[in-house]
Amino acid sequence: MARAVGSCFHLLKLMISCRKITAQVTNLRTDAIVAMASSSEQEFLPEYKNKVNRVPRSYQFWDAKVASKVGEKLGSRLKEIGVFDIQIDLNEELSRPLFRKKMIISLLDSVKQSGGIRVSGAEELK
Repeated sequence: MARAVGSCFHLLKLMISCRKITAQVTNLRTDAIVAMASSSEQEFLPEYKNKVNRVPRSYQFWDAKVASKVGEKLGSRLKEIGVFDIQIDLNEELSRPLFRKKMIISLLDSVKQSGGIRVSGAEELK
């Protein structure tokens, strides 16, 4: 069973590829997903199709702007269910390449701003 750090029992996990970014928050006590947002959701499809059909072809389909929108969506979903304190796996996030960290920081900032969520460990990324 996973152990919670301090009083925070929710962990933000980010799954990142060149095609999409998925953010999910799990309860550390039960390993159940409590909230999730992804760049593959319906509202992002028109922008994704534009990038797929663009010439010259790009192989990076999300950026800081898309990451920020995913963060807003996740923050509002967390606020709806009453989760106001989450943590990140700092070691995993620090191991990511610099260009991805910048996009992740915009996602975390929008989670904080849109839902009033406290993200433990986000300060060390900056």
